[in-house]
Amino acid sequence: MKHSDILSIGTIAKRTGLSVSAIRFYEDKGLIVPHRNASGHRRFIRSDIRRLSFILIMQQLGFSIEEIRKSMSKLPNGRTPTKQDWSEISAACMRILEDRIASLERMKNNLNGCIGCGCLSLSNCELYNPEDRLNARGHGPQNILPSSD
Repeated sequence: MKHSDILSIGTIAKRTGLSVSAIRFYEDKGLIVPHRNASGHRRFIRSDIRRLSFILIMQQLGFSIEEIRKSMSKLPNGRTPTKQDWSEISAACMRILEDRIASLERMKNNLNGCIGCGCLSLSNCELYNPEDRLNARGHGPQNILPSSD
């Protein structure tokens, strides 16, 4: 590894646009693991820029820290992730996003009918829930909530 591949936390912050405190937060959450030099200062490898960028993208897509940690646990420690490593994580994330998109589409398509019908009662709705049939599926707006099947 070249000396130029070892980066300080300040350099990582500039390169990613993150604050130093945000980088420390991600470290505390186990999302990145810096090395320590003889003086105890954090040192990062160049691929940590990509890891932090991945974290930012995942958060923008609505993934929780725990979901991000689970995805990143598949990345190798101690070496730069390969294109194949990232492809596998991307495929898994894509499946989750497709499920979320389908759920949002279902909610969008049913929102006006279920909420907009005016009856104000999910248990008495004659149009979408005659005789309270949806009660068997659970509480709440069952025509709108994603199914737990």
